[in-house]
Amino acid sequence: MIHRYIPKGDGEKEKMLETIGLTCMDDLFADIPDELRLKEPLDIPPAMSEIELLRHARKLGEKNSSLSTMTSFLGAGVYDHFVPLIIDHIISRSEFYTAYTPYQPEISQGTLQAIFEYQTLICRLTGMDISNASMYDGASAAAEALLIALSDKRKSDNVLISEGVHPQTLRVIRTYLHYRNVDIRVVPLKEGKTDLNAAKELVDEKTAGMLVQNPNFFGTLDDVSSFSEFCSDNKMVSVLSVDPISLALLEAPGKLGIDLVVGDGQSLGNGHNFGGPHFGFLAVKKKYMRKIPGRLVGISRDTNGKRAYVLTLQAREQHIRRHRATSNICSNMSLNALTASIYLNTLGKSGFREVASQSLSKAHYLYNGLLKTGAFQEVDSSPFFKEFRLKYNGCVGHLLRELRKRNILGGVDLGEYGHEGEILVAVTEKRTKEEMDQYIACVKEASA
Repeated sequence: MIHRYIPKGDGEKEKMLETIGLTCMDDLFADIPDELRLKEPLDIPPAMSEIELLRHARKLGEKNSSLSTMTSFLGAGVYDHFVPLIIDHIISRSEFYTAYTPYQPEISQGTLQAIFEYQTLICRLTGMDISNASMYDGASAAAEALLIALSDKRKSDNVLISEGVHPQTLRVIRTYLHYRNVDIRVVPLKEGKTDLNAAKELVDEKTAGMLVQNPNFFGTLDDVSSFSEFCSDNKMVSVLSVDPISLALLEAPGKLGIDLVVGDGQSLGNGHNFGGPHFGFLAVKKKYMRKIPGRLVGISRDTNGKRAYVLTLQAREQHIRRHRATSNICSNMSLNALTASIYLNTLGKSGFREVASQSLSKAHYLYNGLLKTGAFQEVDSSPFFKEFRLKYNGCVGHLLRELRKRNILGGVDLGEYGHEGEILVAVTEKRTKEEMDQYIACVKEASA
């Protein structure tokens, strides 16, 4: 959408100045010292006509790379899943697109219904009892979940976090907990999975909870059942961060005894959006219902007995005393959450499962194909979903540059995260056999 800018004419400027009791534009800036004012015209090109400006803007835009011209194998939290066209058609309706938040619930029934349906879908997906109206993103949802864990256990002063949690999520959590004097203890990985034996050495009576990501940052699938039992045995709150697409194939965390489930919803119909906005989801067991941050929508009946959607259990700073609020920095991302609802309803159970199945099988096809080139080594043999890491025999940066020359975004250089020589590759249902074979052929050529 292009918004036209129509400047004020001289007559309009004079009328505005007259209204506020000034005679000229210089009077408007009288408070600015003369030595700070520009004494000459700005050093910018002359004005263009509208048609010239649009042509110029398009040429500048063509210098950018986009996924319409490049094949993406990038992941690490943002994935190139297919976004059905119906999503943009529906969310662009003015009643959705312009609605910020339901401050007046009684006249925001459509918005509240959309949130309620989103909450229902997240609960069915995760197997949990309660979902809030969404969070800013997956990282803040994880941090808020640990705050719930800390509030649930008195005199707690530390939490455990798996090394497999996304490094950026860990940074957000450190920011959240910095001034709460909470000790963050990182549990190492063993053969790609969270080492629960090492966790036993880190846990004590003041440990509030533990966060594990599944699939983890490196794409590996963890042992969720063992993690749940470990937390239960040590009287800790279990927090699991998940890729929602994986839940089409994996057992729902709620059925495995997990207390809180969080994640980022970008892959549920949301575009890359330059890294945001996306949305985070947070779902909990019923016992944590009154500790959940943000908004919660429920169903009631009005005075005429008709169904009415209502905001309930409002533990936000706008509704109760600030120091008693469950969170002072959270809000629902309604439009992005609505996108997820449309996505899930459009695909249905079979379609959603097909997305996950294709991502799984295609990722393993590329994984095996890259190993056969002889240019890569296996890091570990643990199972993975749609994302994997490999050790490259050469320079990862050089390989990625060579792939980019061929319009292939080959993956993430894990050297940026302390794993030199390793590459993280993600494969979704959008990738074709031809694209993956081209990737393999380019690797052979670049390695030669």
